[in-house]
Amino acid sequence: MTETSRRFSLPHIQPAQAQKHVTHNEAIAAIDTYLHLSVLDDGTTAPPFGALEGDAYLVPTGATGEWAGKADQIAVLETGVW
Repeated sequence: MTETSRRFSLPHIQPAQAQKHVTHNEAIAAIDTYLHLSVLDDGTTAPPFGALEGDAYLVPTGATGEWAGKADQIAVLETGVW
C-alpha cells in the first residue's frame, strides 16, 4: 500500500522502493494539476472531444461515458486519460 501525504494525497517514496521515479512523477503531476486548479466547465456531462492535456472539468450529476458515476469529482485529462 502506498502511503500518501495528508493534505494533497501525494505519494510517498517507500524505503527500498523500485522505480522511485514513477512515484515522484505521479506526485509532480498531482502538484501541477491541483495546486492552482481551474476548471473549464461544470455543466459538461461527457468527456469533450478535442480536450487538451491538463483540461479540467467539474463532473455534474448525470454524467455519461468515462465520467459516469463520478458526480462532484474533478476530471483532468492526463496522458490522454480522464
